[in-house]
Amino acid sequence: MKFEEYRQHDAVALAGLVAKGEVSAGELLETAVERMAQVNPALNAVTLDLTDFGRAEAGAKSSGPLAGVPFLLKDLGALLGGTVTSSGSALLKDNVAAADSAITKAYRDAGLVIFGKTNTPEFGLMPITESTFLGPCRNPWDVSRTPGGSSGGAASAVAAGIVPAAHASDGGGSIRTPASACGLFGMKPSRGRVSFAPLGEGWGGASIQHAVTRSVRDSAVLLDIVCQPQVGDPYFLAAPSRPYAQEVGRAPGSLRIGFTTAALASDALDPECAAAVLDAAKLCASLGHTVEEVTLPGDLAAMQQGAGDVIAASIASIFDTEAERRGRPVTEDDVEVLTWGMYRRGTGVSGSSYVRGLAAIHAYGRAVAAMFETYDVVLLSTLGSPAIPIGHLTEDLRQFSERLFAFMPNTQAFNNTGQPAMTVPLAWSKGDLPIGLQFVGRMGDEATLFRLAGQLETAQPWFDRVAPL
Repeated sequence: MKFEEYRQHDAVALAGLVAKGEVSAGELLETAVERMAQVNPALNAVTLDLTDFGRAEAGAKSSGPLAGVPFLLKDLGALLGGTVTSSGSALLKDNVAAADSAITKAYRDAGLVIFGKTNTPEFGLMPITESTFLGPCRNPWDVSRTPGGSSGGAASAVAAGIVPAAHASDGGGSIRTPASACGLFGMKPSRGRVSFAPLGEGWGGASIQHAVTRSVRDSAVLLDIVCQPQVGDPYFLAAPSRPYAQEVGRAPGSLRIGFTTAALASDALDPECAAAVLDAAKLCASLGHTVEEVTLPGDLAAMQQGAGDVIAASIASIFDTEAERRGRPVTEDDVEVLTWGMYRRGTGVSGSSYVRGLAAIHAYGRAVAAMFETYDVVLLSTLGSPAIPIGHLTEDLRQFSERLFAFMPNTQAFNNTGQPAMTVPLAWSKGDLPIGLQFVGRMGDEATLFRLAGQLETAQPWFDRVAPL
């Protein structure tokens, strides 16, 4: 299959061609591998080439809802037995997984053909993908700019047409940020929707795994594949009564949608992002939804302080575990400057501080959840601006925090409430950079978001708007 035809199909459509015998899994893989060879040198999206593994998989794939579709794993979170998961850090460059994690097994059982791993910042700590170990990843819409993070490699690969969908994870916006920056659809599921087995929860329950995709239905099918609880999960949401794939295309009804042009964690949105929110609100109203401006409740600053302590303590735990494994301490020379700073902060987080941090996070979640007794969905900008230049965030560390939250003011809140949140590629800047719009639903109610996303995809299609690379 030639690339031009390959790119015209999402994962569901490609699987349909394989099922009908019109193309083989091997042919699809070779198209993906050829595209990777063509564009990856400019992007650095795929950082571990597993083509030989993928070829063996393609030869064996014959069943499953996405049988034969090429697929990539993020180099963080999802383990593939016998391969390294570095988490973007030289510290874990020899971290070979003994076995697949539950999500990887589900992908392989569904027939997906895994042939590589994608770039991520060190330990997924950044909304950009510029690790010292793996090197900077670039945005196919403008290679001088970031694809976002921490699933930046995944989003760059999908936007560049290497694959129609890729594994991703989100602990503070790491699905939604790169999806927004790269013009993709990105759903962050509810807390407990996708198992981290064999590991426990990530970042106190803030982190969740799923995917970035070009189509809404691909996201729904992929979530159906992985949303089965695993034995021993510390908590979980039961699988939905109806597959999410059946929600896409169903009428959402007349929803009550609250919107805000606020930047929750910074002073203001870029004007183009604010205008995109207003345009999206008008679009929703034209589709029959009741739309009105709102202000989000809750103590955001206390939540952010608590989340910072939880994340820092989690990094300290990783370092302490690695120090025990290697028989010597982790040093400042082993990791990046900002990662070391998080470790140092984590070593000072007491047990009491950790519990108080969780309490602040949960209090914020309760405050925001109360809003959803009135509204079905809340709309706001995914990011504070379109994709920023590579190096912008870290070129002056004195301005790091200000620049960090100017870029990602609106995503972390919903990791900590645990609610499902999606970014939808409904707008582009005057410079032709994607602008994603974020829609947040009630806890456990991905179904409503998928129905709304399907409606928006029909009303204002984006699939054929592709990056110029």
